[in-house]
Amino acid sequence: MKRMGDHHILDSKAVTPFDCLHYAMNLPVSVVITGCDSLAILRQAIDAAKEFRPLSDSQLTALKAKTARVAANGKYELYKTSDHFDSTGHHPEWLG
Repeated sequence: MKRMGDHHILDSKAVTPFDCLHYAMNLPVSVVITGCDSLAILRQAIDAAKEFRPLSDSQLTALKAKTARVAANGKYELYKTSDHFDSTGHHPEWLG
């Protein structure tokens, strides 16, 4: 699972990187992918993993409530609302 969809979710200012990482780690997924383009981001990911504890139902509800307003129109979820992340769509020749 790719937890932040590039920087777009964070641009909303509704959640922090820790919120995104902890939410993703709380889901029934095998892998949570986090890009690490600097030592500071790598340390952030390690700290989030070290501090992670499964989220309670009330914590999940609160986290979802923080994102409800900004998620309503899809502005920050380009992977759902645009072809921005559709590499195959941008390169149909890859299909042969």
